[in-house]
Amino acid sequence: MKAYINSTNSKKLYPAPALFLDRDGVINYNYGYVYKEKNFDFMPGIFELLSLANKAGYLILIVTNQAGIGRGLYTEKQFDELTLWMINKFKEKNIVIDGVFYSPFHPVYGKGKYLLKEETRKPGSGMFKEALNEFNINIDNSLMVGDNFSDIEASINAGIKNNFLLRDQNKDIKDIKDIKDIKVIDSLSKVIIKPI
Repeated sequence: MKAYINSTNSKKLYPAPALFLDRDGVINYNYGYVYKEKNFDFMPGIFELLSLANKAGYLILIVTNQAGIGRGLYTEKQFDELTLWMINKFKEKNIVIDGVFYSPFHPVYGKGKYLLKEETRKPGSGMFKEALNEFNINIDNSLMVGDNFSDIEASINAGIKNNFLLRDQNKDIKDIKDIKDIKVIDSLSKVIIKPI
């Protein structure tokens, strides 16, 4: 589902690489079901990374599971309001967010229409496919930054070969090593944005 599209950059004539990002745990600290401004703390290095990506000509696309909607913890309206607030915080730093895609579904704990095993929920690649339909993306030069294996699995399934798994100091994933198509990083400053 689309929460936000910057129509200026939608369907450009030439394909541009995209920097795909998970939200909770990459853009902001993941405190669990973040839906209020007061609980939205930006991760260190996120403004620098996105500024660099904008200057290099990358589309910036957020792909985020939001099962809290499906569980009834907050509404799509509350999510949309927080999304616009976040986008404005980036605008204040001259950073353009091109699109925000989200999945409110959960296959076990969703309520009503949200109780659904659905391709947009990562590790499904549906949000990436939605972005590919909305934007003219050079997938070969695109990147994904996530903090869970499901983020990276979805990205790989969408054809992205440059994936960064941001290791959370609170998660016990000490023995992870770089494997094909995945680079394990402990800081957003380690994401490599190549000039296009």
